[in-house]
Order: sequence, then C-alpha cells, then structure tokens
Amino acid sequence: MTLPSETPQASAPQPVVVVACRVLQDLLESLLPEGLGAHLNWMDYGLHRVPGQMTGALQAVIDAIDRPSLVVLGYGLCGNGLKGLQARQHTLLAPRTDDCIAIFLGSYRAYMREFQSTPGTIYLTKGWLESGSNPLQEYEALVVKYGAKEADWLIDQQYRNYSRLALVAHSQADLEHYRPQAQAVAKFAQRWGWRYQEILGSDNYVRHLVEATVALSGGQKMPAALNADFVVVPPGGEIEQLSFIR
Repeated sequence: MTLPSETPQASAPQPVVVVACRVLQDLLESLLPEGLGAHLNWMDYGLHRVPGQMTGALQAVIDAIDRPSLVVLGYGLCGNGLKGLQARQHTLLAPRTDDCIAIFLGSYRAYMREFQSTPGTIYLTKGWLESGSNPLQEYEALVVKYGAKEADWLIDQQYRNYSRLALVAHSQADLEHYRPQAQAVAKFAQRWGWRYQEILGSDNYVRHLVEATVALSGGQKMPAALNADFVVVPPGGEIEQLSFIR
C-alpha cells in the first residue's frame, strides 16, 4: 500500500500507458501533452457495473504491457473495481476518489460540498447513461425479468430514500447532449418526488492527473500538493481499498 506521505522517490523516465474508462476519453485526449501516452486504452463504459469483472479486465491490460511503464488509471475505486489490482513491473497512478463524480466535478472538495448539501443524490454521467446504469433502465430490465408489479416493489425499495437526481458533466456541450436522457430518468423518478438538477463541473481533477503523470513519467516526484488526490502504487505492489480512504 502507498499512502500520500509515501510517494515513491524520483526514478528514471518511463513510458506512459493510459488505461481509462471511455467516459474520460475526451478530457484526457485534449489535456495529455502530445506524444506523452505510449498507449491509450479506452475501456467500455459498462465495466463499472460489475466490479469483479472490471478488475480482471484492467489486470489483463496491465499484464499485456511488456515494458515497465507508468500506468495511468482513469478510474476511481468504482465499487472496489480497482481493489487488488497488481502493479507487476509497473507503477500505477489513480485518482483517489470513490467514482468518477469527483473527477467530473473537478475536485474531492467539490464532491464533498455536494454530498453535504444533498446526501441523498443519484448522479448521472454520460458513462452511466451510455451503459444503462440509471433507475429508469434498471426498472425496465426488472419488468422484463419479473413483471411490472414485482419490478415496482423492487425499484421502490432501492431508490425511495433518495431525493435528488443530478446530471454532472464537465462541459456545457455534454450537458446539452445528455439532457434528454437525463430528463427521461427524472420524469420516471417523479414517483419518489425527486428534484432534478444539472451540475456543470470542471476539468481541474484531470488537469492535476496530467500534471502528476508528467512528473512521475519524467522521473520526478509527484508535486506535494497532489499527494492527497492520487494513489501511487510502486512496482510489485497492489491497490488496496484503504488507500482511497481520506
């Protein structure tokens, strides 16, 4: 385990391999310096729906990297989907977040501000909408499997104690593009009296990820100001859930 105060010492420059959810593709491609990423691997939106499968899929990509590299993981812990991931001969770098919400909001502080304001919130991002991870599509799947009466009871048990549905995006263009899908979910969620809100986030967290990547890949220490926001696992280590606890 590598805690914030245990950031590895400076080492020789190494190639960068990005292994990230496709939901971050636009941001990372626009912010990574040209030529920095030796390989860019954009993973399917739906991996986070089954964290056990996510771990294996990411490990397979890491194991296929033949040269010691800095592997930049474009994921939060994601339901423990990163837990147990083995660095092997590489160094792993990941945002210290539970999921992508803090990344889209721009900081962990912004995430905590939203959480303290309205803790009973279901968040929507383009990745969750694209993969069908929202109450409306979950309900539709339950109806097919169990019938409407049983589906109504199951979905109510799962979501009745929430109070807000929030669409989060890092750009106005994404808000506008995904608004119709989000509003369809919001209409369904009226059964619980939820309010609907749109939140325009920031690319600051991804900018800091790029800053950390540039430093570590160049054989430098990660800037001290970024230690609290990222998990760094040295060669031979593995990602532990405890590393994500602030």
